[in-house]
Amino acid sequence: MSSSPQDQDQNQDQDQNQDQEHNQDQDQNQDQEHNQDQDQNQDQKRDRDREQNGEGNEEKEVQNERMKNEKKEEKESFNYFIYNPRTREFMGRTASSWGRILLFYLIFYGFLAGMFLFTMWVMLLTLDENVPRHQDRVANPGLVIRPHAAEISFNRSDPTIYNQYIQQLHELLQRYNDSIQKRHDLCLVGEYTEQDNEPIKKVCQFKRSTLGQCSGLFDTSFGYADGEPCVIIKMNRVIGLRPQGDPFINCTAKRDRPLQIQYFPSEGHLDKMFFPYYGKNAHPDYVQPLVAVKLFFTKDDFNVEQTVECKVQGSDLRNDDDRDKFQGRVTFRVKVLE
Repeated sequence: MSSSPQDQDQNQDQDQNQDQEHNQDQDQNQDQEHNQDQDQNQDQKRDRDREQNGEGNEEKEVQNERMKNEKKEEKESFNYFIYNPRTREFMGRTASSWGRILLFYLIFYGFLAGMFLFTMWVMLLTLDENVPRHQDRVANPGLVIRPHAAEISFNRSDPTIYNQYIQQLHELLQRYNDSIQKRHDLCLVGEYTEQDNEPIKKVCQFKRSTLGQCSGLFDTSFGYADGEPCVIIKMNRVIGLRPQGDPFINCTAKRDRPLQIQYFPSEGHLDKMFFPYYGKNAHPDYVQPLVAVKLFFTKDDFNVEQTVECKVQGSDLRNDDDRDKFQGRVTFRVKVLE
């Protein structure tokens, strides 16, 4: 029985539809398989991550445990170093060992201290409490002035300015008051007062009144009120100094014309009876000789700074050392304002 063309077309359509459905089923199956593979891969990856995390945690725990053990061992080791109860050692030594070493150092340092004290005792036996063993500048004392100022500047009509200078001079001369100096001895003029073998050293008189117009007894302003100031010069004390010759103080003004100067005592004399000096302990009441210099300024000298240099002369004392401008000399400036 033959089929019509229409039936054949229908059959072909049915076959095509079946093929399409079959292909769709195959695609679905492939997709499902692919998804299953992906799921399996993800599961495997998770498992590997878990295993790695687990291994990392185990390693961390091991490291932490190791660090704890090390700290514990260090603490135990330090504790055992401080005191080991098994060997009864304190800081690595037994009591007898510590006793022996302490005894050794006690004897050792005691011996050193004894040697030091013995050396100091022997050295002190060679020293004189009154005289220094070494005096590098015995022959060349310095000069200083009072008022203690490199520049003396004042207005003669204003006492508030020059009162500070007057006060310094009065303070210096307190020890030279006649009432105090009368207690001391009258010494031979022009002769050294040698007292090397005397246990108690005598003091030669130097009365304040010897300074005349610059003593502050007759003119309490020391000439500052009149514009004719006094400056007192003294030589530094030097133990054992015996100046040769006839020492005196000489002052000159550094200008073209001379400056009128008056000295007290006369001619600025430094008498040898005040030498030698035996030191503060042996000679506690000693006073060194002074020389007062009165400067007579004229009207033309006012308001002009004057430079004055004073030197010790007439003896072997040096006054020309450029390295020390106070050795045997002193320089100061004076300015009197009207």
